[in-house]
Amino acid sequence: MRKLAESYASVSDLSRQLSINRTQFNRYLSGESFPRPDILARICNFFGVDARIMLEPIDSLTCPPDPFSCAYLRNFVGAGNRQVSQDDFPSGFYRFSRRSFVDPDRFVVSVVMVGREGGNTLLRGFETREAMRIQGLPTGARAREFRGAVMRQDEGITIIAARSNAMTVSFNHLSRAASFENNFWVGYVTRTVPESAGALRVTRLVYEYLGEKISDALPAARSAGLKELDQLQPFHKHLLRPHIPFS
Repeated sequence: MRKLAESYASVSDLSRQLSINRTQFNRYLSGESFPRPDILARICNFFGVDARIMLEPIDSLTCPPDPFSCAYLRNFVGAGNRQVSQDDFPSGFYRFSRRSFVDPDRFVVSVVMVGREGGNTLLRGFETREAMRIQGLPTGARAREFRGAVMRQDEGITIIAARSNAMTVSFNHLSRAASFENNFWVGYVTRTVPESAGALRVTRLVYEYLGEKISDALPAARSAGLKELDQLQPFHKHLLRPHIPFS
């Protein structure tokens, strides 16, 4: 909660916007008290975050364990994971967009967090509730969460990401796209499902770097979900080339 409050001028101003007594809000910030479920829901809705962010230690959210520490993989996929520089793919928040696998006429827009731990580059995000609902899957935070590892490639980066217990896995490849602020990557994403007629298994993918602060990502997080083509950010739409089949 202290992280979320950093971008506001004062605790007094923030507590007024939340309609929470300032003294009580300071108790929440110091860990002396915990908000009731209705107050917690109000805080989460205000910041546009999932309640799980409030319930877990910061370390558990930003520092998952090394996935490639065993000797067998250390100098292969492990080496690629440790060699992603800040210039290649900086830590912080990213908005991504791609065509939906479950509704190809719409597009998934969401936010992921990239960070470093023990020299490794790791990723964390959440599937959109609507996409999970369409598939008849649970929409709680634990079911929607995915984590992954980022690896350096000669011409870009690769991301391998999975939901809890590897319920679903995706493979992503990205390379930096020419842009004014040099903050876009474009490539493709595949989902690991059996081949079947009419099923979309690979599509273009765009990542846009938003910055390192939670406040940089909140507007994008609040607008995440399944979108129509005309609701995409203009440069995302340009890079996705939605009217040109992926090859």
